[in-house]
Amino acid sequence: MTMDNFFMLLIFGLVIVIFIMLFRVFKGPSVYDRLNGLGVIGTDTILLLVLIGYVNKRPDMYVDISISYAILGFISLVVIAKYIGGKGDINK
Repeated sequence: MTMDNFFMLLIFGLVIVIFIMLFRVFKGPSVYDRLNGLGVIGTDTILLLVLIGYVNKRPDMYVDISISYAILGFISLVVIAKYIGGKGDINK
């Protein structure tokens, strides 16, 4: 088994996990399960980008894209969590 075949197998596995998490995002029993699903999808997408970079023999370009995606995903999840969490403790 060559390394490219191994990476393609990993890519296929990550795509399956992303689809399972999409089910969790849309049918999750609570908001926190949905946020957790979004976090897992973001992490798996970052791994997917890096693996695609190694398959295309350009990991440097894809690592830069995945770092940008990670920063964007982190900021968006923090904003969504802050919005869902409310304004915090008002009775200080």
